[in-house]
Amino acid sequence: MPMNDAASPSLASVTESVTGQPWQAWSVSGQAQDPLDERALSKLRWRCRRGLLENDLFIERFFRRYESRLTVGQARGMYVLMDLSDNDLLDLLLRRKALPPEIGTDEVRDVLEMLRS
Repeated sequence: MPMNDAASPSLASVTESVTGQPWQAWSVSGQAQDPLDERALSKLRWRCRRGLLENDLFIERFFRRYESRLTVGQARGMYVLMDLSDNDLLDLLLRRKALPPEIGTDEVRDVLEMLRS
């Protein structure tokens, strides 16, 4: 039985974060292909801490593989995914649900595939 994610953001707030205000607080400056600097990487790792061990396992593997070559665009995609509830994120990682079109940017799709690999 899934946990209650009452405190987690709704899909509407995630969509808003892609298109509007809240996400800009987590935004990363630069062009999508620019390498992520150390400070931005540190902030991203902090933001990626999750409440479900299963998600943490995917995320830790992601950082082990890609940390040294992450780009600004990939960081943006990761921030969008981190706005999802733990259960919604796990469903995406395990391919139990499709990526909602509202957040299905190229950056998000690319990072999701990297997380799944």
